[in-house]
Amino acid sequence: MKRRNFIKTTAIGTLALGLGSCSQPEKTHILTLSFDDGFKKSFYRIADIYEQFDLKACLNVVASAHLPNYIPPDKWQSVKLGDFNDWNVLQKRGHEIMPHSWEHQNLTKIPFQQAQKLITKCLNYFEENLDGFEIPESVYSFAFNASTPELEKFALSKVKAIRTHGNSPINPIPLTNSSIRLACSSFGPENADIWVEGQINNFLNSSGGWLVLNLHGLDNEGWGPISSAFLINLLKKLSQHDYLDILPVGEVLKNI
Repeated sequence: MKRRNFIKTTAIGTLALGLGSCSQPEKTHILTLSFDDGFKKSFYRIADIYEQFDLKACLNVVASAHLPNYIPPDKWQSVKLGDFNDWNVLQKRGHEIMPHSWEHQNLTKIPFQQAQKLITKCLNYFEENLDGFEIPESVYSFAFNASTPELEKFALSKVKAIRTHGNSPINPIPLTNSSIRLACSSFGPENADIWVEGQINNFLNSSGGWLVLNLHGLDNEGWGPISSAFLINLLKKLSQHDYLDILPVGEVLKNI
């Protein structure tokens, strides 16, 4: 979808949902841009951009990525990753920091018991190193969005929500603050600006729900990055829609 169509299509969605009314509109749409891995430069930049619009970023980090023996799973992570000093700073600034595996391993390709141990190890490390982190209230984002029903059941026995693969990235808005499985969608390895714009355009013109897009770094960092300028323009436009909330996953669950 061409970028020049963004304002036009979102304007159609605005009219369709009756935003000309003076009364407070119902929040029919929730958007979460879920950024993965923990790229230090990108995550600070994402936080800076979100703060321009008084928003909280959804940042998911690999627990062991800062340790000397960490081996990046692919070339996309062969740049500087942050540590828990960084994550505590960003959390203090109001952004959501959640676990994205112990070592970014595809848990569906290893024995179930080993995968269980890695999930538990990741959550325990977060509890020890991220200020105020509570496992039962946390959100676990599977590496590669790869999971099985058994792994999901195990993770949900410990955390509030999980993020993984799905047929559609538009989820129903939960009615109760209970454990939930969130489906998401991602795009890469090339720049994802146009893809993100198309996904959001379609969502804004839908009847609503909770759209979760799995992203990574900014500009040239990570698999399927988006550009800083695009993110700024995107949030500027989206912040004008009264029927839309832009929130991290944990914040959505708190607000129910």
